[in-house]
Amino acid sequence: MLRTCFTAREVLAGLVLVVVCGGLAAEDKGQSDQRGKWVSLFNGKNLDGWKPKVAGHPLNENYHNTFRVEDGLLKVVYDGYERFDRKFGHLFYQTPFTHYRLRVEYRFVGEQVPGGPGWALRNSGVMVHSEAPESMAQDQDFPVSIEVQLLGGNGSQSRPTANLCTPGTNVVMAGKLVTRHCTNSRSKTYHRENWVTVEIEVRGNESIKHIVEGKAVLEYAQPQLDLRDKHASELAKRTGKLLKGGYICLQSESHPIEFRRVEIQQLSP
Repeated sequence: MLRTCFTAREVLAGLVLVVVCGGLAAEDKGQSDQRGKWVSLFNGKNLDGWKPKVAGHPLNENYHNTFRVEDGLLKVVYDGYERFDRKFGHLFYQTPFTHYRLRVEYRFVGEQVPGGPGWALRNSGVMVHSEAPESMAQDQDFPVSIEVQLLGGNGSQSRPTANLCTPGTNVVMAGKLVTRHCTNSRSKTYHRENWVTVEIEVRGNESIKHIVEGKAVLEYAQPQLDLRDKHASELAKRTGKLLKGGYICLQSESHPIEFRRVEIQQLSP
């Protein structure tokens, strides 16, 4: 029998995916003149062009002013929190991209907010190939995406940065499908509050490369939706399994972090 009734979330997801696909096409056509140029996604003054999404809260509600701009820096801070209470957040750039190199310069500062998970100490991330924020459930912790995990040293242990984590996704490494959640990079550990530069080279559904201070530290191919994940499976029914593009977002995971550069260089397909 032909199905004629759909849930509100299914209808919304379908509409959002139409917007995403249209946005990817517009990015390919309308922004071709920007290819090869480094363009800042952050104006150093405010959050124009960015959308906050915090778990348990609606899109565009910047809970406790978690994401803010001060002294020309894009900051993720928790001075309005008593406890973290799983208020995982993501700050989405307004435009999806497919082929590009993203450069961020970041540093961890201060202390983790009380109630943050132990694993989230000096831990944050940059998500690429992300679903649209509009398709996330209000209580969803993380968007379906590819996460470039940013870690800071704890003063003693080895903690490489620019690792890979895969909420609702999988990748291929050395010709084999990788289904584990996180994979460490080959980077060194960056202790204290030093600035670190990470670049992410994204080439559609072909390959992604992580680069730290000019050195490649992790490579993989065929980013794809994990059909074992219910939400990712719903997205795959409309877009296909392979991830061809998506949104970029910055994480909020309970430890303060600052960005002084977030810029993109679009590449030819």
